[in-house]
Amino acid sequence: MKFPVPTAAALGSIMLLLSACSTDTSRQADVAAPAPSPGPDMTHPAAPAAPVTPPAPPAPPAPAPSFGGMAGVAPGTARPMIALRAPHAPYIVPGPVFLPGGTDKFPDKEAGKAVLVAEQPVSTFSADVDTASYAFVRRMLSAGQQPPLAAVRVEEMVNYFPYRYTAPRDRARPFAISTEVVPSPWKAGNQLMHIAVRGYDIDVAERPRANVVLLVDVSGSMMPPDRLPLLQQAFRLFAQQLRDEDRVAIVTYANGTHVVLEPTAGKERGKIADAIAALHGGGGTAGEAGLQRAYELAERHFDPKAVNRVILATDGDFNLGMTDPRQLEKFIVDKRKTGVYLSILGVGAGNLNDALMQRLAQSGNGNAAYVDSLLEARKAMGEELGSTMFPIANDVKLQVEFNPAQVAAYRLIGYETRMLQRQDFKDDKVDAGDIGAGHTVTAIYEITPAGAAAGLVDPPRYGGNRPADGKNRESGKGKGGDELCFVKLRYKLPGESASRQLEHPVRAASARVRFDAAPEDQRFAIAVAAFGQRLRGEPQLADMGYEDIAALANGARGQDPQGYRAEFVKLVRMAESLDKAGPQVSQGAPGMIVPLRR
Repeated sequence: MKFPVPTAAALGSIMLLLSACSTDTSRQADVAAPAPSPGPDMTHPAAPAAPVTPPAPPAPPAPAPSFGGMAGVAPGTARPMIALRAPHAPYIVPGPVFLPGGTDKFPDKEAGKAVLVAEQPVSTFSADVDTASYAFVRRMLSAGQQPPLAAVRVEEMVNYFPYRYTAPRDRARPFAISTEVVPSPWKAGNQLMHIAVRGYDIDVAERPRANVVLLVDVSGSMMPPDRLPLLQQAFRLFAQQLRDEDRVAIVTYANGTHVVLEPTAGKERGKIADAIAALHGGGGTAGEAGLQRAYELAERHFDPKAVNRVILATDGDFNLGMTDPRQLEKFIVDKRKTGVYLSILGVGAGNLNDALMQRLAQSGNGNAAYVDSLLEARKAMGEELGSTMFPIANDVKLQVEFNPAQVAAYRLIGYETRMLQRQDFKDDKVDAGDIGAGHTVTAIYEITPAGAAAGLVDPPRYGGNRPADGKNRESGKGKGGDELCFVKLRYKLPGESASRQLEHPVRAASARVRFDAAPEDQRFAIAVAAFGQRLRGEPQLADMGYEDIAALANGARGQDPQGYRAEFVKLVRMAESLDKAGPQVSQGAPGMIVPLRR
């Protein structure tokens, strides 16, 4: 795939085209589908047709709401007209000149650092199956731009891909844990421990009914073709997956809220499709009011035998009503207790509030995905519908205890926004990740063997002293002396309040001598983790170039029926090209980084 680099001549041609388009907005508005009757959400009343005369110079466009501050495009003109010309065409990632910039918001968390086992032998974190980061990174690279560092969450990039991990045998024990220990491809002497978790898959015939409320942001910022028009395509794919007994409702919000579709049986596909096609944008962003209306509808039609879920589709730009993330988070937590879960589909760039979407999805027992293309819509709303819609376990936590006799230090790669305290693991009141049917979770630790401890820090002066409880935790002798570490997974079955626990010891003798002896899935996941770290500029990857990562991934592609792994290799090579060519002329300020409250 070739990615155009805009020249001065090309930019001039584009600007001339946009100027020509801006002179005929009234005529193009008349070409669009008939607008619904005026209401509180309407900000684009139809204008009477007027004779078209060539302007000299072109007249400025009529005032219109901002559409995300697109660089090089007059607000309210070029992007909306593209949406009106081809509302149902597959979305193609725009070129650099059309990528807005400046106000994207991402969680602010520093990359994890190596931890000495002698000081902190236990690592605890929440499971994560979100994939939003990978899709956003792909969009940026495909447009010829390096992503903001904070937009790169390594665990979400790794967990984006399907893996053929060992599956659990029965629903009563819904997870299977497997591990691989291999030499590190980026630091000689270190090892990588790959943890693979796979959830029990539910046959389609056994899946409970779906009772879904689609909550759609139709504010002015959602007008560009990569937002509301793209979501309409995604919803049509979703509607095709509905079974006759499923139910779906649609609520929209802009300046106010509106129930576009009351709960409707999945067999009424024509009615659902008509409601999706009638969605239109314009106005402010009363996200809080939309959430209240959607939850109210979901609770009123709650089905105890179904999966009850609100799916929020937005660019995350809440600017009316309750906008404080902490208040919104508390609201979602309270609603979670009613049995209604929340999932989020993020779209757009330029004013994407990824930080808020992450917090709300984590609070709502759901997942967050980013839709940058029709192919991604197909993946999120079609191929992976079972794993995102039907939960098999709530509050899934992992805890790894390292043996100081075998391991000197460890570093968890990614999961910075999912870290938990050690005592949180057994506290059933602490919220954690939720896993759907057939989902896989991957975690990778970089470990430094005990024999290399002297190269990390000086030995403690009082190392011979014993802890206050009188137990010797330093020698590594006795129980588990031949183990590298001990992995524990804790979860709740849906509807239960008490956790269950699975355990998995990792033997030192299981470590592979050669990296290429590991299975393809594990090697590919490690290549993705290397890519994420390299994009973030982490020092551990300073000596591993993009060409090395591409070779690593290419050698582990294996069966790739959907082409996801081949696409990944192309993205690595694109990043390599950008690294060599240098950054493009700025299209706006880099994405904003906002503090993330635990």
